[in-house]
Amino acid sequence: MTAHTTPALSVPSASAPFRQTTIERRDLRADDVRIDIAYAGICHSDIHQVREEWGTSPFPMVPGHEIAGVVSEVGESVTRYAVGDRVGVGCMVDSCGECEMCRADEEQFCTKGSVMTYAGEGYDGEITMGGYAGSVAVSERFVCRIPEGLGLDAAAPLLCAGITTYAPLKRWGAGPDARVAVIGMGGLGHMGVKIAAAMGAEVTVLSRTLAKAEDARAYGAAHQYSTKEEATFTELAGNFDLILNTVSADLPMEDYLALLKPFGAMVNVGIPNSPYSVPPGSVVGQSKVLAGSMIGGIAMTQEMLDFCAEHGIAATIETISADEVDAAYDKVVAGDVRYRYVIDVSTITPTD
Repeated sequence: MTAHTTPALSVPSASAPFRQTTIERRDLRADDVRIDIAYAGICHSDIHQVREEWGTSPFPMVPGHEIAGVVSEVGESVTRYAVGDRVGVGCMVDSCGECEMCRADEEQFCTKGSVMTYAGEGYDGEITMGGYAGSVAVSERFVCRIPEGLGLDAAAPLLCAGITTYAPLKRWGAGPDARVAVIGMGGLGHMGVKIAAAMGAEVTVLSRTLAKAEDARAYGAAHQYSTKEEATFTELAGNFDLILNTVSADLPMEDYLALLKPFGAMVNVGIPNSPYSVPPGSVVGQSKVLAGSMIGGIAMTQEMLDFCAEHGIAATIETISADEVDAAYDKVVAGDVRYRYVIDVSTITPTD
């Protein structure tokens, strides 16, 4: 088993365009699975990392943590997967496996520090390279099985957008008799609507305009309101058990918290550039909760994939080629995508 050279989309600096090049993947370790990547989703966090909007990033960088493909090789001690299996990899590729959080299947909170799929430092000191590439080697502990009912292209975004919305919806009780509002109808929001509706909740979409109302209804939403209208906040006051905030915009949190019932929860999965301003009385008065949520462990990610396959839901995607990625980044920032760009990795053709 030798090191593996593979085509990749790499960006050399925050101000540079992507280059179609080659990178070298590691030799397979005993517990590794090598995956021939078919599709890689574009997550907004990829853009934040590439453009150094969250601080200094390591370059050159190969982004991508929404990975779907087929197993092409396995290490000698692998027991969970075989060559030919349809699999996916999300935001993490390693953790200590021994701490309290890892034992609880919450590897994302590993006390040693989980290793991110790209732009992270592995326990061997190497910087990880992500899924905008032809293949990847990953410990079998961090590989999920993609059910046959899901296409690899539409399944890829589930490895981030799917689990990012599934985890808080499950934790905070989205289900029959629950009224759930989803703020935003983008890459995360459209999955939140689909999953909450499949869980049995009555779903309302809150967005700046009603331009996506038809899509919202098709995905299972019962209602959609414009947040530009003051009447929206008056009409919906005290209406929701759960609000899932999928946007990264600076919101007037007091106004949104007023939409919750007593004991209701508003859960944020987007990260704005500025701190929220929250008067304590907006949560204390009716025992409301303002919370956050970050992806989920590997067991829950597999649960989410199985749930999506069972209910016939996946991401709504636009498939693009490697030479369209730079333009796609700008369109994501502008909100000009319905609803997730997915790169056809077979179109990466190294020019050097």
